[in-house]
Parts: sequence; C-alpha cells; structure tokens
Amino acid sequence: WRNGLRRPWAQSWGPQAAAAAGPIHLSSSLSRPRPLLVQASHSFTDSPGGSSGNSFTDLLTAANGQARQLEEDGVLSLALPLAGGDPLLLLPHLEPSGGDGFRFLWDGAPGLCIAAAGRTNSLELSGPRRFELAQRFASASLSRLATTNAGPPLARPRVLLAFAFFDAPLRSEPGSVPGVQAVLPRWQLSRQGQHCWLRLQRPIGGGVTPRQLAEELWERARRLEQLVEQAEEPGWSKLGGIGLRWSAPWQGSYRFAVAEALSKVEAGELKKVVLAVRQELQLDTAPDPLALLAPLRRHQGGSCRFLWQQGPGSALIGASPERLLTVRQGQLRSDALAGTAPAGDQAAALLHSSKDRHEHELVVDTITAVLARAGLTPRRPRHPRLARHGQLVHLHTPITAALAQHQPLTIAAALHPTPAVAGLPRREAMAWLRSLEPFERGHYAAPIGWIDSAGDADLRVAIRSGTLRGDRLELTAGAGLVRGSTVERELAEVALKLGVLQQQLDLPAQASSRSIV
Repeated sequence: WRNGLRRPWAQSWGPQAAAAAGPIHLSSSLSRPRPLLVQASHSFTDSPGGSSGNSFTDLLTAANGQARQLEEDGVLSLALPLAGGDPLLLLPHLEPSGGDGFRFLWDGAPGLCIAAAGRTNSLELSGPRRFELAQRFASASLSRLATTNAGPPLARPRVLLAFAFFDAPLRSEPGSVPGVQAVLPRWQLSRQGQHCWLRLQRPIGGGVTPRQLAEELWERARRLEQLVEQAEEPGWSKLGGIGLRWSAPWQGSYRFAVAEALSKVEAGELKKVVLAVRQELQLDTAPDPLALLAPLRRHQGGSCRFLWQQGPGSALIGASPERLLTVRQGQLRSDALAGTAPAGDQAAALLHSSKDRHEHELVVDTITAVLARAGLTPRRPRHPRLARHGQLVHLHTPITAALAQHQPLTIAAALHPTPAVAGLPRREAMAWLRSLEPFERGHYAAPIGWIDSAGDADLRVAIRSGTLRGDRLELTAGAGLVRGSTVERELAEVALKLGVLQQQLDLPAQASSRSIV
C-alpha cells in the first residue's frame, strides 16, 4: 500500500473489497509503507503565536521526542499557534514549492475556517462502497496519530473529503470525477474567532529529518505572520472586475426535461425529482478561484463557502446553505432545506405554500426515517422556519440525534442523496436524473467537508456551486418537482438561483449569448 499506513483492516480490505469498491488509487509522497503518524503541538513565548513556552528549541525537542516513536518512514504532524491571519488570503502562501497543486478552503467565517495545501496521503475511488472505504481511510489515518492533545479543537488534524453525486461516473475519461477523493493535507491553517493554528504533516525518512520539519514549520509561520502584519493584498484581489464574454442558453433543453419529469410525477412513478441544469459561461480571463470565492463571503454570510482544487486545471467553488451532517462531541445535526423564494415580500408566502410545504415535508420525513432506520433517535421541531442565505430564502428544519457508536460516513452514506437534491423514491429518481440531465453531475449536490482526529465531522451539500476550468465557468442549479409544479415556475426558480449565484460571484449579468455545440 502506498497510503503511508499499515493495513490494520487487511482481512476486510482484501482483493474482494477492492473489487467491490471499483477503481481505487492511493498515493503518498513516498512509496514505502509508513506505519505510524505522530502529532506534536507546542507553543512558545517567542514563537509565531506568542504563547507560553520557550523557543524554537522547544519545538525541535518536541519533534525529536515524537519522532523517536516512529518506525522508519513515519509521518510527523507538528502544529504552532499564529497571531491571526485569514486562511482565505493566506492559502496561496501555503502551497509547497513544486507541490501537487492540491488546495482546499472551508470558509465558515466568522466560524471555523480552514485552508489546506499539498497532499501527504490521499485516496481516490469509485463504487458502491465509497463511503465505507473513505471512512476506513480517514479512521486509519487519524487514529494512528500519537497525539499530545495540545491545542484547541480547531487545530486538530483533518482528513478532507469530496464526494461525487453518483457512485461512479458513467464514463472514465480525463476530467471525470471519482466517487470520492480524500486527502490528509501537508499544510493545514485553521482559524476560529481570534485563534489561528498552522499544521505541517510530512513523512520522516528518505533524507527528511524532524529538524527539517520543525524548521520548515517555524519559518512558514514566521512568513505568514509577516504577511498579516504587512496587510498586503493578494495578487488575485488586484485584478479588478471579471468580465463575461458569453453565456450558453439552457432554457430550451431544460424546459423539455422538466416537462418529461413532471409527466413521471403526475403518473405516480415519482413523488419528487430534483432536476438540475448547467450553464456555461466564458470569462474574459482565467481567474484564480479565490477571486470568485471572496465575494461569496460578502454575499453569502450564512453559507459555508468551499474550494476543492485537485490541480491547476480545474476547481470546484461554491457556497452551500445545506448541511448533510455535522458531528460535534457525539451529537449529529442534519438540515432539511427545501422550498425557495427570493428574499423580500414573497418570502413569508413560503410558509403558506402547499406545494413548498409538501416538498419540504418529504425531505424532513425522509431524513428522520433514515436516521431512525440507522438506530438513532432523531428530534425535529414541529414546523419549519425561514432561513435566509444571501438573496434567497428557504424552508429549513434542523434535525438532531445522538450519534452513539455510529461512524459519520456510515450515516452520510445512508442520507445521501436526500430528496432535497435527488427525489423520491430515491433509486427511481436517480435513474431518471441519469436519463434527463445531459451532463455528469460530478461534485454537484454531493457531500464535501472533513473529519478530524476526535471524530467530529462536517459535510455540506455542494449546491450553489460551479466548476472553473481556465476561463470557462460551469454553474449548476436545480429545482424540486412535485405534484402542483409547473414548467414555468420551475424554470423561474432555476433562473433565479443561477442569476443570484452569478451576481454573488461579482460577474456581470449580461453577455452575448450563443449556442454551444
């Protein structure tokens, strides 16, 4: 295995399991097995964070002490507090020179914000067991950390996760999205409130020593704090506005697909189906994805902004208002979010709309039933409330339960996809989505997030999202079709969602339109 781990589950992850999982790829920065991951977190008076302790000597002593627990080619995880810094602005300065191009941003500011760059261990696979095998990868990576338990929860090491909507792409071709991608990052910068921590994780061996890691972490922390003090604007923020050359029309094909889907609903074959559309935009430049994420922070304060970038060629960006699940200290929360209206006078009408209330209750009932079948005891308020995210308002019902001994990704596998993004019955709805949507969903409406070393987790549903490839930006949005839906109303809802997202990315609303063959 090249994932830097022993095989504690060798019997359960044998050739048969690999075959059931589908195509699988594990990678690391060294080819030899690395059996143990060790974490050392210390703080210092003259350290970058200015906390209690002594000096770089203490960091080096801690690194050497932890490294003595390692077998050859182990992975050392070191962390330092920083005196402030915005992960969104500092992410470009985390990327290792000559690195693999991986970047991740989880922007819950003013809540938890995480920036990460580079891979230490990674996994890619497709197949029906993707959630199970991703959980094993995360658990094996994180449970083998010999941690000192230093630092606050925000500083914990995390495995980062991005799933695809379907188990596997229809065709394996360049650019297709695998069923799941999981990464233990080389660099991780976390901030919550006024607290900020920097973490470095690298294999020991092959000429890499604990001293080199301690020096690398110390010097990078110093450099980041200098950047914060200088308050220098990042290069991508100085480009000015991003122009729009053209946008592809989508209304005609979507109108036909909605009519076909509604015929299935009216015939009783489906209770609900969420049909998506993809709009392609050509920009007048190839921007850094962070230049598109920054305005989302201003416009989508109640959502979680995210970036998943496997390399320089393509990046997933978005601002999700929908929580698939969050786990904190053994307590699980999931959000039922369905029913949409523009903010303003029409928003209150959602609470009295029989169509929207019916659509929303389908989602609530399904989530609570799934959790109950998994052995949990879900709790929910009796009535939904209105939740505003930017210029859109949704019906929202939070659902909570004690997780007990269940693994987060086991529950995520049972929940995904909820009727809010797929339909009911689930299997039939997903089959019709494959037939009616003339594109691969990829990451759209799939879980994205992280699991940390204490078992806490956060997975959002990647809606309100787009994929940037050079100067091409693909935006995706969907609408839920139930009895009582009409073609024109669903067309208007999707147009509203696409228009709001385009506006909140600070892109002009108008461009010359042409067909794309």
